[in-house]
This record gives sequence, structure tokens and C-alpha cells, in this order.
Amino acid sequence: MNNVAGPARARLVALLAAAALAACATPATRTEGAFLSGRMSVQVEAVPPDEPARSMSAHFELSGSALQGRLDLSTPLGTRVGEARWSPGAALLVGPGGRETAYPDLDAMTRALLGEALPVAALFDWLAGRPWPAAPGEAAQATSPPSFRQLGWLVDLARFDEGLIVARREAPPAVSVRVKLDAALRQD
Repeated sequence: MNNVAGPARARLVALLAAAALAACATPATRTEGAFLSGRMSVQVEAVPPDEPARSMSAHFELSGSALQGRLDLSTPLGTRVGEARWSPGAALLVGPGGRETAYPDLDAMTRALLGEALPVAALFDWLAGRPWPAAPGEAAQATSPPSFRQLGWLVDLARFDEGLIVARREAPPAVSVRVKLDAALRQD
């Protein structure tokens, strides 16, 4: 990853973080193999402090499930940023210029690009508006549905009925991900 130029690296990092979250954007009312689209922004703080912070906004199209799927990202003007594909035991990142990098799974992909694995398994439940049942969590706010803390992240569901989900982690590196699902695809 160190041989990738600054802007390309930032795009790849954002793609990975977006893949981890958008791959999980299937609300509870959706079935496996659903198609979702929307907007996403990802911000990752600079670690170490002498490196620049990374941020990106993109339109995403997601198809599949936690086990097998595809995520396409493009700029607001429609330029393709990248693609992530995954299946049991494999994850493929296709970056700028069509460069492909294979990983054994999404956790390994996120670890390679962000320096640590994102909680991909938990994110599927988080973006469906509920805590992941495999780990302790605690209510954080009196909203409906309630926001909660889990695995070091605050999952803000204050505007969940509008299709907006925000997940923030303060521990270094601080990461903030905002997902806004397209209204036409949200079904209750």
C-alpha cells in the first residue's frame, strides 16, 4: 500500500471503509441479495499525525449480502472510483486504473488499507438499526430507534427513518462514516 500515490491511496482507503460499511447497509426489512444505493462519506483521522487525514464522498451501489456481494463507488460526477467484491474466503479490491488486489476476506482488506480490521460482521446489524447480538452494547441516546455504543463505536440512528446512519469511532484512528440511502430504495 505504501507504493500507491497519495490521492489514489486516499481513494482506496475510503473505498475500503465504504465497502465495509456499505456492504452492511441492508436494512432489516431487506432480503439477502438486495440492491441498495446512496451516498457515503468516510473520514479517517491522520495517524501518525504527520500523515494527512483521509476523506472521501461517493455514490455507492451495493448488491449481495454479508457473505457475497459487490460494491461500486463513483464520484458525485459519476467517475468510477473503485469496486470491491467478496465471497466466502475471498475479497477483491479493484482500484483506480483497474489494479486488482486480492485479500482472504473483508477484515483482511480493511486491515491492509486502514491498519486494522473494521467490525464488518457488526456493521450489517448496525445499518439495519440494531446492535450486533454477538457483542455487548449500550444505549447512548433516547431516540427512536435508539442510538447505541458497541465495539468502541457510536452508532447514531437519530435520523434512521430518513435513511441516514452515522457510525463514529473515537479511538485512534478516529473514523466517521455517514451513509444516506436513496429514498426510492428504502422500504419499511
